[in-house]
Amino acid sequence: MMTNKKPKLLVLLGPTAVGKTKLSIEIAKAFSCEIISGDSMQVYRGMDIGTAKITRDEMDGVRHHLVDVLNPDEDFSVALFQDWCKTLIPEISARNKLPFIVGGTGLYIESVCYEFQFTEAGADDEFREAQQQFALQNGPEALHAKLAIIDPVSAARLHYNDVRRVIRALEIYHLTGVTLSSRLESQSKESPYDLCFVGLTMDRQMLYNRIEQRIDEMISLGLVDEVQNLLNQGYSRNLVSMQGLGYKEIVEHLEDGVPLLAAIEKLKRDTRRYAKRQLSWFRHMRDISWIDVGDGQNFSGNLMAAHAIIAGKFPTDLEYNYKH
Repeated sequence: MMTNKKPKLLVLLGPTAVGKTKLSIEIAKAFSCEIISGDSMQVYRGMDIGTAKITRDEMDGVRHHLVDVLNPDEDFSVALFQDWCKTLIPEISARNKLPFIVGGTGLYIESVCYEFQFTEAGADDEFREAQQQFALQNGPEALHAKLAIIDPVSAARLHYNDVRRVIRALEIYHLTGVTLSSRLESQSKESPYDLCFVGLTMDRQMLYNRIEQRIDEMISLGLVDEVQNLLNQGYSRNLVSMQGLGYKEIVEHLEDGVPLLAAIEKLKRDTRRYAKRQLSWFRHMRDISWIDVGDGQNFSGNLMAAHAIIAGKFPTDLEYNYKH
């Protein structure tokens, strides 16, 4: 009888503010996991409040990877995330732990799970510079509008503030005549891993309410001071990291005189739109077992549902400590 020799990989995904962090810790303790952050912003040191970064206390002894590993002026990309995961996953498995990716950045997560290839499109530095100048002169929304014309699927998945990735999508089409979305669609969906996807979802309006509550909490925890401190350290507002949700809007308040209440409302609007794009991305992924977490109040029930999915996929050879 043949056995599946692929390394196991557990993934918990869902939109921002749906409740992944708390659930992931209990899952990790039950199944003896080490967590790899699947978030494109939590890699940055000093960007804690605006990224809703897990705290050391919240980790509750569970080992985490790819949190606080770069300074805000260092580049982070899907290719780098892939490289790190290719090293981390076998290392975690060798410790008899279950590798567990947790996050909401769909492209990053899917690229690891299915070994997407991004390098063969090449590069055109002159084209990139021209697009960067276009964005500076006309605004990131105008650059994003260019992408929406040639590749509406990628435009729907990328925020206009994500200038670097918008430029890369334009560059791929410029170099190959094929859109980024078409390239991703044609990628092999054969995984090198034995995958278990668990997805969290909830009623859209309920999610939006949670997003707004989270942002209000970020402000009360000192998000404005966090952004000011980053600026004081010399980190430019034009950095990719500083274009992230929660940072760009507060920079506009601090440096452009946008009233704080207006900046907060813009942040809430943009985060709602981001959550919508996340859900759109996840809908194109296959093999996700979804849990409707409702309003998040039935935590034990949601945890039991997640345990049942994971134990059903990896039934015999994982340490399953959950007490029913």
